[in-house]
Amino acid sequence: MKASKIAYKPVGLALGAITGMIAGAAFKQAWKMLSHDKDAPDATDEDRNWGEILLAATLQGAIFAAVKAAVDRAGATTTRHLTGTWPG
Repeated sequence: MKASKIAYKPVGLALGAITGMIAGAAFKQAWKMLSHDKDAPDATDEDRNWGEILLAATLQGAIFAAVKAAVDRAGATTTRHLTGTWPG
């Protein structure tokens, strides 16, 4: 395993935590705008229908994937800029 990949591990873990916080906040805002409801449904919410549950889950997954890709790419690009090597 390359040294740059090993050195990037702690950075990747920190970026993962940040990604979760950013994605969670983005999803909450998106859900408020789409549904005019302050809380997104959980899969076990008895009063919510299947369509609403699946829409919320799909939106949450898409937002998380997009934020993760953006943060990972920015981290790798910054690492290359600082060290001269790509961490992946």
